[in-house]
Amino acid sequence: MLSRRKILGMAAGIPAWCAMKPRSVVLAGGPASSTMPQEGVPKMGGTPTAFSLRARGGRGSGQPFDIIEHCYKIGLGGVQTNPPSMDPAEIRKFRQRIEKYSMHLICDPRLPKQESEVADFETAVKAYKEAGAASFHAALTGRRYEDFDALEPFKQMFEQIKKTAALAEPVLRKHRIKLGLENHKGYRSVEQAAWLKQLGSEWVGVCLDFGNNLALCEDPMDTARMLAPYVVSAHIKDMAIEEYQDGYLISEVPMGEGILDLKQMVQILRQKDPNMIFNLEMITRDPLKIPVYTQKYWATFDDVYSPLPGRDLAKVLAMVKQNKPKKPLPKITGLSAEAQIKLEDDYNMQCINYARQNLGM
Repeated sequence: MLSRRKILGMAAGIPAWCAMKPRSVVLAGGPASSTMPQEGVPKMGGTPTAFSLRARGGRGSGQPFDIIEHCYKIGLGGVQTNPPSMDPAEIRKFRQRIEKYSMHLICDPRLPKQESEVADFETAVKAYKEAGAASFHAALTGRRYEDFDALEPFKQMFEQIKKTAALAEPVLRKHRIKLGLENHKGYRSVEQAAWLKQLGSEWVGVCLDFGNNLALCEDPMDTARMLAPYVVSAHIKDMAIEEYQDGYLISEVPMGEGILDLKQMVQILRQKDPNMIFNLEMITRDPLKIPVYTQKYWATFDDVYSPLPGRDLAKVLAMVKQNKPKKPLPKITGLSAEAQIKLEDDYNMQCINYARQNLGM
């Protein structure tokens, strides 16, 4: 299965796919005013990972997936993707597509890991800003409890990320565009917030993923409150949880079927910025294992550099016991490619309808 970090780079502007429902009939039940997006507030957009199965199917069939066209056809108001190239003519054509559909745009530039890469980063910043990007996104970590067997390699990774952000910050400040670094199962919210406070830049903040920090024994509401002062944009989703032998499972589920207080989390972010951009990330996949009862899970935590208090573990384990899923968690293993794509489409449409009817998106 493709990793999420690989998927994030897939969706540039390429030929359109056009087999979805027309935009005008996305909402079942008709366009009642109470279900439509609030006037002047950005509508929910889409991330590449929300469409990873359809994108993979398109590559296999020789009909490349066009995320912009797809998001427009299913009624989304924005997109997270990059222009197909940095050629000025291509950038102009790309921006014309985005503006034609009145969509917001968030791009994923490659961030500099060393001084010699800063010039290339600035070239990308200028091109993506010219393409119409409202802000940038980056997911710089994997799942720490899978990637590392000891604390020291994790520390080295985290210090490199801090260096990368410090190299990128002057360029972002110069061109006045913000970068949201996703809480991507790499650091706990208190770690991310402390580092960003120390960095002290309005141009480097957070792309808040609503569910990721469940993997690090955090209540998602606590994560939202901790990171809210730094949030630039958000990946919105709902999550379900379930016990298994080595810990607990987490899974994206259609909005309204999980445990997240989506209305409250959206309100927290809109209080920070009434024009906050939310992009859908309903990832259709097998549940993720969070093996908190294994030794490796704890290898990157200690009492000084990266603590994980026992009260937080107890809180999330209580959430697991108190929120048994009412239906089986989503699973794609054993399904045909066509069935996987249909499941992904269905889940995304459920989320879109829920967001319009309940979240003003």
